Amino acid sequence: MTGFALAFARAMGEYGSVVFISGTEVIPLLIMTQLEEFDYQGATAIALVMLGISLTMLFLINSLQRWSVRRHAV
Repeated sequence: MTGFALAFARAMGEYGSVVFISGTEVIPLLIMTQLEEFDYQGATAIALVMLGISLTMLFLINSLQRWSVRRHAV
């Protein structure tokens, strides 16, 4: 589960290779586009949504690990 979280976080940060290979738009590229257009509020909103998702995933993974340790400790 931790490996999945790290891979997911790494994938969310990658935008250069994704754009060159597939040509699709990813969230970090969308934020950069908003910043280039001087839409700071839009870029901030997207970044806050990403931050919320990241913190939620971190909380869920830590809760799952804590539950797993308690279950196997008995």
